[in-house]
Parts: sequence; structure tokens; C-alpha cells
Amino acid sequence: MSNPTRTLFGTDGVRGRVGKQLTAELALAIGRAGAESLRRARGVERPQVLIIRDTRESGPMLEAALAAGIAEAGGDVYLGGVLPTPAAALISRHQGFDMAAVVSASHNPFHDNGIKLFGGDGGKLDDVTEAGVEALIHDPPPAAEVPGRIRELNGARQDYLRALESHFRLDLSGLKVVLDCANGATYAVAGEIFTRLGAEVELLAVEPDGRNINDGCGSTDLGLLSDRVASSEAQIGFAFDGDGDRVLAVDGEGNPFDGDEMISLVAVERARRGSLGGGVAVTVMSNYGFHQAMKEAGVEVEVTQVGDRYVLEALRDKNWVLGGEQSGHIISTDYAPTGDGIAAALMLLEALDGRKLPDARVMEKLPQVLVNVEVADRDAIEGADAVWAEVDRLNGELEGQGRVLLRPSGTEPLVRVMAEAPSGERAQEICDSLADQVRSELG
Repeated sequence: MSNPTRTLFGTDGVRGRVGKQLTAELALAIGRAGAESLRRARGVERPQVLIIRDTRESGPMLEAALAAGIAEAGGDVYLGGVLPTPAAALISRHQGFDMAAVVSASHNPFHDNGIKLFGGDGGKLDDVTEAGVEALIHDPPPAAEVPGRIRELNGARQDYLRALESHFRLDLSGLKVVLDCANGATYAVAGEIFTRLGAEVELLAVEPDGRNINDGCGSTDLGLLSDRVASSEAQIGFAFDGDGDRVLAVDGEGNPFDGDEMISLVAVERARRGSLGGGVAVTVMSNYGFHQAMKEAGVEVEVTQVGDRYVLEALRDKNWVLGGEQSGHIISTDYAPTGDGIAAALMLLEALDGRKLPDARVMEKLPQVLVNVEVADRDAIEGADAVWAEVDRLNGELEGQGRVLLRPSGTEPLVRVMAEAPSGERAQEICDSLADQVRSELG
């Protein structure tokens, strides 16, 4: 089924350079349209909306504009402050908010920011609902006769921590762990929950200054974490991204484990215990080795387009529990209907049950190379027939041994070229050749 037309919303909300693609005026319009959409679609006369954000210097400005738009449309706004994105889903669902919004650009650099919207059930808005919100941005409704109110939501951080602690009843006594919080939204909560569960914790990148989010740290740059874990006595390390909805791990030697490896380990262990609840949903980006491991374990796999919202849709359609992305977005719907980096880290420790990461590995990754090609129009790739013919030829050549994948980014002017092959050299060769062809065709 084709997606409704959206020009502002990408795979993860509205995102872009602050002052260019994302302005205070646009944030105001999104807030106004979001509140009005609730009124029209669900008859909610005075929508109750939660807003949280990450640590970017532009966050307070956009938060204020977004809140003003909601209030202008007659909605009441509750500001939860700096919290990981999944806190919006959990608090919204537990406290009965009609909608939640997150001001964050996730793993992007500080000069970008974004706005993600969640429904009252804690899930990200679907494509159809987002398209409806976008239509109201372009055709703004009149202001409400009576504006809403804006106030602080006291205790939001503790609500989030309680949700984690009540779900993950782990005893981490004796575990030494290093946490890289990316100078982002997890900086004040990740260490606390691990400490409450008994772990000995060392924290990295927990001094946000508004500009150092994701800067040489976090899940987009594992060097800081890998070096620290390898030189310490820690058994494991976790790196979160800027908004805390994804995580990657490193073992005691500092070797990285991506989302595919983490999901495969959790899936196989849950299947062994009889608690998997069906199969696993992953995106087209998941490594070929993941599929081989799931086949050997007898675990069914559903493949979706890129974006954790599509993983969640597949889980709901199948009535399954576990899914996620190679990037470290991991969803377990028995906990929350969205990715949560801290929860995923605890989920992995639960599956390890005291074992070391290398000893518990269940998949062998096929060498994978990803090249991002900057283009003027990412959607033009759909009509690049010669490129797609080459993709088909390469996939025929690699059948049973690897694959080639081509897709436009959902948030940036890029086309992503990915190749998996029996050797890293062959994967690089294929990827470089195809990337050159994309540059030649699209500029």
C-alpha cells in the first residue's frame, strides 16, 4: 500500500536544520495542527498533550513554539523536560494524554532538530494521521475561542524510571558496565536505573552543553565507549543515541554489537524459554547473517521498510512482541510500543543471564558496506531505470551469498547504497560501483 503524500514528515517526524527546514513558525504550526487533528478525528475538545525534548540548544525555543501552537488551538500542554523519547510513549499511555510530542533530532548533530508526534496509545502517529496533520499545517485552522494552558509536569523523570524498574526486575549486582549517554536525553536517567538494579556504573558523555550531543560519542561513534571498556574491568558497555530510543553494545574487549546481533540474541533466548510470542520483525537493512541465524533457530521473520514505525505495524499485524532495526532501535511491545535504548540494554542483559556477549553470540554477520550518496532529489531514484537494472543484476549474482539494497533516506537528501557479500572487499567494490552510478544518474 502506498503511503499518503507527506512533504514535511519523514520516517521519523519532521527534522532538519534549525532556522532553515525547522523554524519556530513551523513548530507553532505543527502544534496547532496536531491539536486540531485530535479535535476533528476524535472529537477531543481540549486535547491534553505532553512535550519532552533532548539537550540541544534549540530545544527550549522549539518546545515553547510547539506548546504555543497547541495552546492556541485550545489544547493543554504539559512540559516533561529533558527525557528520552520513549518516555513520551510510556508517560502518555500511563497518564492518559491524548498526544505526546518529542523535540529531538535523534542521532543528528546539534544544529539539527525535529518534532515527533505520538498518539495516546504511545505509538508514533501512522502515515495517514501524519498526512492529516500536515494538511492542517498548510491550511491552518482558526484559533480556539479559549486557549489552552501550559504547565510543567512534575515527576516525569521518576515516572519513566519507575516504568523501567517495574518491568525489568533484574539483579545486576557484580556487573560493571560503562554507559555512553551521547550528552543527550539519557544523561540523567540511564545511570540511575542501572545503579538501582545493582550494577557498578561508569558514565561517559553526561555533560550536555547544548552543542555536544552526538559529538564524538554515543551510538553514532563507538570509539569513546570501546576504548573505555577495553581499558577498564567492565564486562559490557552501552552507547545510546541523542534521544535515547536506540542503543548499541560493546563487549568487554570493546568489540561492537549492533542491533541485529542484539535482537538475534534476545529472540533466540526467548524462543528457548518459550516467551518469544511468535516471530521477529526487522527492516530490509538487517544483515543477511541475521536471517540465516533465525532460520537455524526456527524463528519466523517479517521484513518491513526502514523505520521503527513500520516494525511496530508488523508486530501489531502479526500479534508478535519483538522487533527492531540494525541501528539499535529495538521494540518489545510487552514493555512499550516504541524503541527504548535503556530498555533494550536491560533486555539484552536479561537474555545474557550472566554470560559474556561473545559467548552468547548467535549470528555471524556477513560483511556489509553502506555508502550515503548526496543527491539533489532523493525521490528521483525511483525513476533511475539503469540503476535499478544494475541492482537486479547484482542481486542475481549474489543470490544465496549476499544482496544489494538501494533506498532514499527518509530524513536527508541522500540515497543509501548497501551491499553484503562473502568478503568485505567484494562488498566495498559493489557498493562503490553502484554509488558512482547513482551519482552519475542523479548528481
